[in-house]
Amino acid sequence: MAITLSGDQSIPAPPLSSRLTPAQVWGIVLLAPYLLVFLAFVVYPVCYGLWLARAPSNYVALYNDPIFARAAVNTLIFLVIGINIKMLIALFLSGFFAQQRPWIKWLSVIFILPWAVPSIPTILSVRFMLNPEWGVINHIIFSLTGDDGPNWLNDPTVALSMAIGVHIWKSLPFWTLILITGRLAIAHDLFEAAEVDGASWWQKFRYITWPSMQTLYITCTLLSMIWTLGDFNSVYLLTGGGPADLTHVLSTLGIRYLRLDQLSLAMASIVCAMPFVLPLVYFMMKRLSR
Repeated sequence: MAITLSGDQSIPAPPLSSRLTPAQVWGIVLLAPYLLVFLAFVVYPVCYGLWLARAPSNYVALYNDPIFARAAVNTLIFLVIGINIKMLIALFLSGFFAQQRPWIKWLSVIFILPWAVPSIPTILSVRFMLNPEWGVINHIIFSLTGDDGPNWLNDPTVALSMAIGVHIWKSLPFWTLILITGRLAIAHDLFEAAEVDGASWWQKFRYITWPSMQTLYITCTLLSMIWTLGDFNSVYLLTGGGPADLTHVLSTLGIRYLRLDQLSLAMASIVCAMPFVLPLVYFMMKRLSR
């Protein structure tokens, strides 16, 4: 590139390196490794997965597979029931743990352990507890009643309910902590004025707490839905998709096709989750941009 002065005279433009400040150069140097990692481990796998799932025959095969339809229904049940129960419990527990009492602070340390401990040992421990032969739950039932306990994970409805329960138990502390921060941000003077006016706890919640936390609650719910769509551990580590592949969700269904050596169907089943994810991302970003 050259800068023209007049006629045929021109001066070569200085090189790019001389036009950048040292701070800009260091910014590019430090940013380059991140971009390379992002391209190698995010962009390339996503593009490769979309390329594997490009054939329309993959989606015809998924449509004709009854396990895929069951997995889609299970995913909706997981989202509608699991997310709403989890967020409602987190909303009310945030009010309990926001109290300034020493014993509540110690209790909160115990409460946060399921979220802090890695998923594999915690969920597998629950699976061992539910074992029909030597699990601790059936052992307690036998010692109290003399009868053998049920095979908890042999019924699809019970197994999926257990998976939803494990998901709530595992992620509830995190969302409770987020909502506690929202409660602590509310001016305490509002509650003192309501107390003087004789407001009940429900009136305080309805007219002070909920209006102040509504945006945070909805945003957390949308974000939790996005993360739950990718929750592989709660279902696969507990039930393995069984019995008879009837508790699979879209995040675990790909493993079933991989076991059958059907890589393109595995990728297509993951792509089918996009209609669930993209609207949630759109609504969440729209709320955050207000």
